[in-house]
Amino acid sequence: MDYQTYETARLRLRLTNAGDAELTHRLYNTQEFLQFVGDRSLNTAEDALEYLKNRAFPQIEKLGYGNYTVILKENGEKIGSCGLYHREGVAVVDIGFALLPQYYGRSYGYEAAKVILDAGFRDFGLQEISALTVQENLASRKLIEKLGLTFRKKLFIPNDPEELLYYLITKEEWQSRA
Repeated sequence: MDYQTYETARLRLRLTNAGDAELTHRLYNTQEFLQFVGDRSLNTAEDALEYLKNRAFPQIEKLGYGNYTVILKENGEKIGSCGLYHREGVAVVDIGFALLPQYYGRSYGYEAAKVILDAGFRDFGLQEISALTVQENLASRKLIEKLGLTFRKKLFIPNDPEELLYYLITKEEWQSRA
């Protein structure tokens, strides 16, 4: 299968591969990820690789999309991830994003998420895209709302005790923003 890569003015996004295990390990162990998303017990890069093999790669193989590694065009540095995910207990594909803390506040998250939302509607034929976050994650909520997703309800997903805020945008809503 020929997988799409995406570019913005400052970023390149490509599907995550085994070479991104160290980045995944670092991302999933940031204070913010642990606080707002949860501990995935990725204590080593090897744990992260197993996680990718069991969670990310099967979705990519099945659907052609999933987790994308976010890379700075200027120097090739991997700074985070952004993707479209099928989650148990959620009917609509959701967008997620995470950056290493030293890259916060530079609009990289918005830039990456915007191109992935566009790809979801244009390249993958999605009609709706959701986003999930916890009430306390103000930065995530701000980014989700800046992207045009609107709060719809609170919900719980299987195997997660945390109440989540559920946001949604339709293809028509997205196109009207362009």
